[in-house]
Amino acid sequence: MATKRVIAITGASSGIGRATALRLARDGAAVAICARRADRLGRVAAEIAAAGGEPLAIAADVTREADMEQFVAGAVDRFGRLDVIVCNAGFGVAGAIDEIAPAQMQELLDVNYTGTYLAARAALRVFRRQGHGHVIVVSSIVGKRGVPYMGAYAATKFAQVGLAECLRAEVAGSRIFVSVVYPVSTDTEFFDVMTRRTGVEVARAFGPRQDVDTVANAIARAIEHPTPEVYPHFNSRFLVVLNAIAPGVTDRLVKRFGRRPIR
Repeated sequence: MATKRVIAITGASSGIGRATALRLARDGAAVAICARRADRLGRVAAEIAAAGGEPLAIAADVTREADMEQFVAGAVDRFGRLDVIVCNAGFGVAGAIDEIAPAQMQELLDVNYTGTYLAARAALRVFRRQGHGHVIVVSSIVGKRGVPYMGAYAATKFAQVGLAECLRAEVAGSRIFVSVVYPVSTDTEFFDVMTRRTGVEVARAFGPRQDVDTVANAIARAIEHPTPEVYPHFNSRFLVVLNAIAPGVTDRLVKRFGRRPIR
């Protein structure tokens, strides 16, 4: 029988993180999960166990270096190693660039970008010691091509991509892999959180959507067969190509996809 994988997931109390944890649990993985909401985290841990996985739930804040170090160390202490870290924690706000408050921008950077950096940094020490590992960064299609009124959020997603691309080149040729996942609009509580964080109702965008299990399945496939870029919605990669060859045309196209706050 093959040795089960040990996988750590940040932001796992809901949405893509939760769905990914349950999908991997069905394969019998040992899954360490973290989030700030300890009550929800406990419920997800119970779901992991019911699905056939072995859970470890640790309440942690991705913006705190000590928390991420303790999260990774806890997974290694419990399971003996760490094979994969899924840097998933994040949220969004909507608004024109000159409407986003500096405090909002800083919080986005702290959670979406610095949280990814701290989680990956903690795991990389383990991966280098082991000689193998896999960093998976859950970005967004707006980390490849921004859309109106999502500039602050997109900036953090672009930052994740830059970090991952540089790291991927640094470890090229080794048994440490780096993948970036680019979901389109996904049916989770992300939209409700964005409306609450923005402070006003946010119009739902037009454009392609996917369910959370589609993203979770794509992440599971990337773990089985590491690949640099993962597009759960296959056609979204054509937006990236169009933007590379005709950015002005793409500007006009994506206007319909913006999430404008409703005043």
